[in-house]
Amino acid sequence: MTLYQFNRLSEKEQIKIVWSIGVFLDNHMSTTEMLSCFAIDMFFVELVYDVDKNKIMDVRSFISGWCLDKYSANLKKYF
Repeated sequence: MTLYQFNRLSEKEQIKIVWSIGVFLDNHMSTTEMLSCFAIDMFFVELVYDVDKNKIMDVRSFISGWCLDKYSANLKKYF
């Protein structure tokens, strides 16, 4: 699956793909949300959870860049 194919899916379908073929890499916590990073083929997906509502609020996909920076210290063990 490519990033383009993933981005064309509905949010509900994207979440199903993340749970079925995504490889969990790391979590990042803030005061209001938890971010979980997954790898799928040659791109990454970040699921944004609202801690108070216990609900996925957003799905963010990316290849590299500042979205990946917050995980980089913990991801060194994978690369």
